[in-house]
Amino acid sequence: MASSADVHVRICGQEIIKYDLEIKALIQDIRECPGPQSALVELNSQVKEKFNQLRLRIQDLEQMSREQDRETDRHTIQTEAESHRKQMLSNQTAWRKANLACKLAIDNKEKDELLCGGENPSTRQRSATKESLVQTSSNITESLMSVSRMMSQQVQQSEDAISSLATSSRTVQETNEEFKAMTGTIHLGRKLILKYNRRELTDKLLIFLALALFLATVLYILKKRLFPFI
Repeated sequence: MASSADVHVRICGQEIIKYDLEIKALIQDIRECPGPQSALVELNSQVKEKFNQLRLRIQDLEQMSREQDRETDRHTIQTEAESHRKQMLSNQTAWRKANLACKLAIDNKEKDELLCGGENPSTRQRSATKESLVQTSSNITESLMSVSRMMSQQVQQSEDAISSLATSSRTVQETNEEFKAMTGTIHLGRKLILKYNRRELTDKLLIFLALALFLATVLYILKKRLFPFI
């Protein structure tokens, strides 16, 4: 049965992986964002929030590593936390690149629209196509967010199950400790009984020897009184 500390480490690792996947999905949305600037700002706001949550969980994992008793466990958790931190830095680099590419694409798009001026039928058709693509992209983003929420719910259910297992583990450990204490008391009582039985046997033997000595003395005195010349 896993200890409570191991359970908290696993839960923290699962949450870090969840935030990492959500950040990667949002960065991909930024790369594919057709605009306008307000949509990009909203995506960046979501990414910042996820990075803050990820950073806090990595710090929690590092704190857990410092609280470990065994050196091997401490080193393993520290290595895992360092790996997550490197992955976070990699995601931050990818985020900056995706922002630059998206902003450049939006700027070029706005320049093209300014240079083209008035709209002709083909331009309106392209605009309608672009709006359709924007709507499709929005639907895909909503689907991804829905999947992310489902993943969050599943992680929460997993956390609840693991917490329940940890509680059961503590109950079993406490019961085991009580049984050990009872076993020690029984062994002590058994030793005392055996010691008492041995002492009782010794007392009986001493009484028998004393009685035998007394009888021998009496017989000796009687012999001397009744048969003084023998």
